[in-house]
Amino acid sequence: MKTIAIDIQHALYFAGKERYEALEPAAVKAISNLNNCEGAGNDFHGWVKLPSEIAQAEIDDINATAEKLAAQTDYVVCIGIGGSYLGAKAVIEALSDSFAAYAPKGKHPKVLFAGQNIGEDYLAELQKFLADKKFGIIVISKSGTTTEPALAFRLLKAQLEQQAGKEPAKDLIVAITDAKKGALRTLATSEGYKTFVIPDNVGGRFSVLTPVGLLPIAVAGFQIDKLIAGAKAMQETTLHATPSNPAMVYAMMRNALYQAGKKIEILVNYHPKLHYFAEWWKQLYGESEGKEGKGIFPAAVDLTTDLHSMGQWMQEGERTIFETVISVEESNFELRIPGDKDNLDAMNYLTGKRVDEVNKMAELGTRIAHVEGGVPVIKITIPQMDEHTLGELIYFFEKACGISGYILGVNPFDQPGVEAYKKNMFALLGKPGHEEATKAIQSKI
Repeated sequence: MKTIAIDIQHALYFAGKERYEALEPAAVKAISNLNNCEGAGNDFHGWVKLPSEIAQAEIDDINATAEKLAAQTDYVVCIGIGGSYLGAKAVIEALSDSFAAYAPKGKHPKVLFAGQNIGEDYLAELQKFLADKKFGIIVISKSGTTTEPALAFRLLKAQLEQQAGKEPAKDLIVAITDAKKGALRTLATSEGYKTFVIPDNVGGRFSVLTPVGLLPIAVAGFQIDKLIAGAKAMQETTLHATPSNPAMVYAMMRNALYQAGKKIEILVNYHPKLHYFAEWWKQLYGESEGKEGKGIFPAAVDLTTDLHSMGQWMQEGERTIFETVISVEESNFELRIPGDKDNLDAMNYLTGKRVDEVNKMAELGTRIAHVEGGVPVIKITIPQMDEHTLGELIYFFEKACGISGYILGVNPFDQPGVEAYKKNMFALLGKPGHEEATKAIQSKI
């Protein structure tokens, strides 16, 4: 079976072979830390062995719960923020028909998302849409008190209870939360909701292979067994510190480029279904490495679309960027370009060619142009878009993130800076217990 391949030849020149190779001892140590549950943040290393340790009974329970929800609903709202929704949305978007949102309901419910913003219009429009629909809720929160999902759950829970009845609504709500403590655990226990546990040793941005990501993905109709199998295969591939370990190669190269002055990494795809995968990747690396005044800034573009908006800057702007290109080797469909007798669009030279061939030549031509324009390019090739491959790709980026953060010299598993905006928001809203902070912040505005 084909697997992920990484090509750094068009990045090594810019970083320098000596600089790259000098990072090997740090990378070897990082892999040892991850494999042996050592190093900073080691209490959040649970994701490292997760693919090989997840119990089949839990997978079966997730699939059974997904089937139960599917039998009773047309829509399931997944409520969560950050890692509590991005991983699921990334996989669902990558595997779904591009126009599934416009199609009638099929065998599986359509998965919608809420709790990832505080948009009043968004929530009002969602409630209006659901007003005459059969829907269920998957609510994901370790504490149950995170503002965005808690607010969305309060609104949608009340709506569901009103539309379905309070008792029937209990069978349409699934809570994914802490095993023992927190507001959501207390509510789920008192109301009798079906629950799954967020492992204590897995942080949110690494949680897509736990029930946090697996249940919404299963509800959408995709095979989580294959997703986990792909992750397990990559777990084995990245276990040892060898030149063939793609996660180690990627982590070393991006740090070598960072040391060479490349401060921005742009994740590039040529497949529109990978847009939300890039959003998941941005959180994974931004939250893991952006601390202590350090860290590569993670950005993303969809090509060729963004070549008509960002292409000029990428080609000739400040040379502080490097690109990581995700290249999909095989399309799921074959579509050939027809001829036209008048050839008014001057496209007959493409007659008979596959659309994917045109896309691949655009990809190759862009990579050549950007390298010649002074942009280092790392290429990651994946065989196709399916559950197994996405499982591999998820674990590859997770393992590389842990290695990369340790090479950088930060704890890749905490996020202390995220709390700053929350403290200010609570103070501005007058949350009980924040009275002194409220006085202090009011003096600043």
